[in-house]
Amino acid sequence: MTMVGGATPEGTRRFRDRFAAVHAEDQFSVHQGLWLSSIGLGTYLGEWDEATDLAYEQSVIRAVELGCNVVDSAINYRFQRSERSIGRALARLISTGVCSRDGIVLASKGGYVPFDGRPPEDVRKYYQETFFGPGIIKPDELAGGGSHCISPKYLSHQLEVSLKNLGVDCIDIYYLHNPEQQLDEVDREEVLGRIRKAFELLEDMVDAGRIRYYGTATWNGYRRPHTAPGALSLPELAGIARSVGGVDHHFRFIQLPVNLAMPEAITVRNQAFDGRFVPVVEAAGRLGITVMASASILQSRLASGLPKAVSRGLRGLRTDAQRAIQFVRSTPGIAVALVGMRQTGHVDENMELARTPLVSLEEFMDMFSRPDQDS
Repeated sequence: MTMVGGATPEGTRRFRDRFAAVHAEDQFSVHQGLWLSSIGLGTYLGEWDEATDLAYEQSVIRAVELGCNVVDSAINYRFQRSERSIGRALARLISTGVCSRDGIVLASKGGYVPFDGRPPEDVRKYYQETFFGPGIIKPDELAGGGSHCISPKYLSHQLEVSLKNLGVDCIDIYYLHNPEQQLDEVDREEVLGRIRKAFELLEDMVDAGRIRYYGTATWNGYRRPHTAPGALSLPELAGIARSVGGVDHHFRFIQLPVNLAMPEAITVRNQAFDGRFVPVVEAAGRLGITVMASASILQSRLASGLPKAVSRGLRGLRTDAQRAIQFVRSTPGIAVALVGMRQTGHVDENMELARTPLVSLEEFMDMFSRPDQDS
């Protein structure tokens, strides 16, 4: 049965209020009218097998039970299996009364061409039968070595598949997935034209109630110097959104890696704004766009062995994974630190942070200025 509706200001506020007695006051913050937990659950990594499916399902349930209301995925994650695991978990959570649909912020992405459950024996046949034959993709619309497409017809198809996978009739945040992938093979003006058409479709999907907001989820696009071939200009994309949807457009979220090893979102001045260059987090704030941080512990590579200066700057925490997440969730301008969690033990460890206040701005800046003589 399809779960009706999406996240609402009232529903997310009620979710927040349930945890007010046990969470730090700033564990939730409001963005685009929705109350978001500062720690979100990601579903990128893992094998494409039933054991991992079940692990993610259990992790989503545990995370929501502990006060996480932001769940992130993409249709290509684990060949659509991550979305399906989330859908089963959400159905169980709602049927047992743990939460309601309007309290959970679901995010997914479209752009990469996904397999269905597992790699096909004949990739060429799969493409022909699934996409080319039905007219969903024209071959000249593909980029990324044939793995990436953002044409309106393709995105419309993918959105419907994601809705079915998740078992919902509305996705709260729908991202164009790594649109900079197109720049590897297609002229920039052509790519911007493709993004415009994608935004037109996504505004229509908002009007139809299929999504609430849209955005761009990138890996390199917002982190590169502005002169790099694959760099994206957030003001430019926001301008396209305004031309398509007016001042009340729904391009209101971006996602990019932010962590102790990848601080470019706050340190690299690569976004032209009012005659000067500013970091993407600053540009987003001035444009009214919410920033979601992916790779908060860099696929577990920051879960151990952090420099002593980090430990001193992030006191009162018991693991390096917690310290790495605390750094991200405390970064000025970041709404949510997304963390891949497919083990309930990791969920328990990471969600302990919900009881810990964010690092103050003064303490945060001090981490950048204090020499690390002991590491």
